[in-house]
Order: sequence, then structure tokens, then C-alpha cells
Amino acid sequence: MRRRCGAGAGAGAGGGRTEGGYARAVADARRAGARSEVLAAEAVSYLNRAMAELRDIWDEIGISEEQCLERAGTVQMHIQNLLDMMVAEEKDLKERLLKSIALCRNELDTLCKELQLDPFEAEEESTILQMEKNLRARVEVMLKQKRDRKQELKTLQEQDQGLCSILCTAPFSIDSNAVPSLEDLGRYRRHLASLTTEKEKRRKEFVSRKQQIILLMQELDHTPDTSFEQEVVCEDEDAFCLSEDNIAALQHLLQQLEARRSLNEAVCAELRSRILTLWERLQIPAEEREASAVHMAGSRAKTIKALQLEVDQLEKMKLQNMKSVVQAIRTELAVYWDKCFYTQQQREGFSAYYDEDYTETLLELHDAEVQKMKNYYEAHKDLFGAVQKWEENWKLFLELERKGTDPGRFANRGGNLLKEEKQRVKLQKTLSKLQEELQSRVQAWEQEQEGPFLVKGQQFMEYVMEQWQLYHLEKEKEKQERHLKKSRQIEAEMMYGSTPRTPIKRRVLGPHSPSKMRKLNGNSISSATPNSTVRSAFRGAIYHSPVSKLPPSGGKVGPARTPCRAAARPPRPGHRERNKENVLQLNGTTPSGGCTPRAPAQRNQSINSVASTYSEFAREFSKASRSESGSHVLNSTTTTAFC
Repeated sequence: MRRRCGAGAGAGAGGGRTEGGYARAVADARRAGARSEVLAAEAVSYLNRAMAELRDIWDEIGISEEQCLERAGTVQMHIQNLLDMMVAEEKDLKERLLKSIALCRNELDTLCKELQLDPFEAEEESTILQMEKNLRARVEVMLKQKRDRKQELKTLQEQDQGLCSILCTAPFSIDSNAVPSLEDLGRYRRHLASLTTEKEKRRKEFVSRKQQIILLMQELDHTPDTSFEQEVVCEDEDAFCLSEDNIAALQHLLQQLEARRSLNEAVCAELRSRILTLWERLQIPAEEREASAVHMAGSRAKTIKALQLEVDQLEKMKLQNMKSVVQAIRTELAVYWDKCFYTQQQREGFSAYYDEDYTETLLELHDAEVQKMKNYYEAHKDLFGAVQKWEENWKLFLELERKGTDPGRFANRGGNLLKEEKQRVKLQKTLSKLQEELQSRVQAWEQEQEGPFLVKGQQFMEYVMEQWQLYHLEKEKEKQERHLKKSRQIEAEMMYGSTPRTPIKRRVLGPHSPSKMRKLNGNSISSATPNSTVRSAFRGAIYHSPVSKLPPSGGKVGPARTPCRAAARPPRPGHRERNKENVLQLNGTTPSGGCTPRAPAQRNQSINSVASTYSEFAREFSKASRSESGSHVLNSTTTTAFC
């Protein structure tokens, strides 16, 4: 039979024997019993020998038989008393061991309850001495656990008290008189760890905000006047209570100081803006502005006073220079009108702009109007910026279109025509994209503001469509003018001959023989057939004869003539008349009496006089090339080649 006195301790003491161990114990007991019997036999044998030896001694001495019996009884009494005393002592030892076992069991039961452990199990088969030893050792172990837990609890409570005094929180709820369990100690340790983390967090927050508060107080020239402010700024950091209320009060104090600084900054910004405006309106020289530059930064109280003093002085100067100030404000107002795309009618709505009576009331009206326009522009700055971007791209597009109508652009080198064409295509795409984006943004703005978004007095999309209509009308007008000019030019060429189009470089001519000179002077020019063309040796251009009818021969090609040095002889009268006709043609003047040009004559027109853009130039050039490939010999033309 076993007594349950502690499961953990019983497991440590052996927790029950196995069958093999029990057999060994029985064998050991048997061997011990046999040895005890041997020892008892030896003791009896020794007693018998001792009594025999005593009997011999007594006989030799001559002690009588009665005295020998008496002496033997005394020996027996001594031996019996000794054995009785030894037995009594051993019985007393047994009783003490049994009492100790009972006490240990009771104490173990109490300790198991205090330490919240399972009951201890002791082995009943073990001897009394071994059981007492095991129970006493277990009691000592459990007493040490109890002392350790109590000591740890005391240490944790001391830490808890320190943290609670700093954080102003309630201590951890635990019975100080009872022995804490391992779970209780674990929860306590975790609680203290969280308090330590919170303390470090609040400490960092306190130190950071304290530094900000000190800097703000210095910037605001503020002296701590309340007990809390003095505690924050002047007291030791370790002495400050890091309670939630104090942290919240610290944050509130910081927000108050930041609000005061923001207010001071706003006041300073307003004063500085006012100063800059007055400087520009009064046209204060840079030397005088440098004197106040030291106050153009910071927001301290003394800075505000200095800025206010500067504003007051400038206001006095403004009253003394009312006209120039009003004119400066009008210039600023015109800038905002331009930025907001105001029409002349909208500008005339502010009648004070045209008032010449420069009074303080007029100045106030202008100030109010400028502020209104400024607020309006700032509220819709992004939208106005996008419209301005569209305007800039539109002007650039119109500039490229204007360049495209310049005939002299074909003389440029470096691929400028191709670059302009690419830029024009890119601008068209950009304008289309900007127009779509602005349309959606303007619609959103109009829905939000519940009113139209006006650009120069019109809704934006109406304004854009009007610009495109004006552009197309201008293009159509230019096209009609080109057609009219081309018709007049063709008519003049049919009547008086062609005008030099593209000058070509003359080849350097060598000396001519006298026969060639005589031939050229004699009949070279006069031998051309009627209604034929002659390539001039002076300019390399083709001139049409004024005769409109073709000869019966169908336009034979005359003999090639060798040009000579024209500077060696004066011009003939016939040539002088021909040159007059060419000069008239170059000046765009068409003499009266010319015949109407026929349709085939249009194919002989110069590409330079037709094309206005790079694309038109390429198209006309391709058309002219196909026309020339179809017919190598033009009607009624004679070409004089160079030598």
C-alpha cells in the first residue's frame, strides 16, 4: 500500500520499483538475515567462551560455587541490561524516524498546496530510514523553491512599484503573502516588461517634445509661467511623471506653442508680402531694401515688431505717393487679368481702373480688386496654367504655319523643312491632347462651381472652336490669294514671257573664238523662232516669247547658241525692251492687253510659286516629275544650252 504525498517528488525518489529491482531487494534481505544469524551464533559462541574462561578463573582463584553462580548472574545481568539498552535505543530511533516521516509528509502536503504542485508519492516498500531520508530531502527542495519564489515576487514587486510611480499606474494585482505560482510569476514578468517598454516609449516622447517645446519657447520669447511648464523645462527628466495625463498635457502644450508659431509665421508672411508689394509699388531702391533684409526671416516677437514698423513707414510713404502706387497696382491688376483671360468688357467692369482722381478710397478699391483677382487665380491656378499652355502651343503652331507660307524657306539647308513639318505634326497632336484634357477638366470645374469657365469672355470650348475657325478662314483666304496671284502670274507669262524662278550658278566660260563672237553678235538672239523660249546666258532662266500662236512647224527647236561675255558690248534696243518686260514681271505688274493663259501652261509653273508647306512642296514636286516624264519636249520651247 502507498501513500500519495507528491507526484513530482515521488517520481524523483524512484516512483515504484520494477520486478527485477524487487527481486534484488529480497535477495539482499535474505543475505542480510543469514549474516545476522551468523553474527548471533558468533556472539553466543563468544559468550560461552567468555563464561567458560570466567569459570576457570574463578576455580583457580578458589571462589566458592555459590559465589561463582552469583558472579555468573552478575555477568548475565550486565549482558541483559546492555542488550535491553541497545534495543531501547533502537526502538527510540525507529520512533523518531516514524515521527520525522509523518512530519515530512505533513510539510510536503502543505508545500505542495502552497506551490500549487501535484501531491508527492512516497514508496511504502522502502525502509523507514530510506523513506525518512527521501522525504526530508524533498522537503528541503520544496522549501528552497518556496524561498526562491517569494524572493522573486519581492523583487518583481519592487520593480513594479518603481515603474508605477513613474507611469502613475496601479500595481500588479497579486497576493504578497501567498507563494506565487510559476504562471503568476510569468504573468508578472511579462507585465513588467510591457511597463518597461511603455516607460521607454514615453521617455523618448517626453525628451523629444521637451526639446521642441524649449526651441519653440526660445523662438517665441516665451518664459515658462505655469507649474507644469516649469516642471517640463526646468526639472530633471528622471523626476518627471510619465503618466498618460502628463503626456497628453505635454502634447497640448506643444500644439499651443506650434499654433502660436504658425500664427506668428502667418503674420510675418503677411507683413513681408505687404512690404514687398509696397516696395514694388513705391519703387524703393535696393539699398534701402537691404536695411530691412535682416527682418525678412524668422518669426520672433521682435521680428514682428520690426516688420510692422516697416509696414507703417511704407504706408505713410504710400499715402504721400498715391498716384505712382495706384499705377503700380493697376499694372499688377492687368497681369492678373491677363492670367485669368479677362476680356476688355470684363476689365471695363472695374470702372475705378480708369479713374484719375488718386485718393485713398481709389487705392483701397484697387487693393480689394487685386486681392480678389489673386484669390481667384490661386483657386484655379492649375486650370489657368493648362489654358495658358494651350495658348502657347497654339501661338507656336500659328508661327509654324506662318513660316510655312514663306517661299524663301526652300532655300534653307540642314533639313529645316522636315524639322518644321515634324514639329507641326507634334504640335497638332499636343493641341488635340490638351484640348481633350481641358474639356474634361473644365466640365468638372463647371459642375463643381455651378457656373461657366470663361476665357476672354467665352466658354473655353467655344473659344477654342473660334480660334480654329479663324485659323481655317485665314488659310482659305491665303489659298484664294495664292490662286489669284498664280492666275495673274500665268497670264503675265503667257503674254510677256516667264520670270526667272530659281537662279542657277553660271559655269566659268573660257575665251571664245572671234567667229563665235561674230555669230553671237550677229544673229544668235534674233534667230529664235516665234513663241519659243530662250535660256539667257546672263541669268540662266527661261523666258517665254509674247507671241501666243504656235508656228505651223509645230515648234521646232532652234540651233544651240554659245553664250558670250555680255559685259563686252552694250545691250541692243530689242533686248532692252525685252528686259523691261521681265522687270515688270518680277515686280508683279501685268501690262494690259495680255492674252488669257491656257490650261497646259500651268504645268510649266515653278514649284516654288505654288507650294506653301513642305507637304505641298513634295506633292507639287512629285506631280511635276510625273508630268515631265510623260513629255520630254514642251510645246513651243527652245532651250539654249551652255557651252
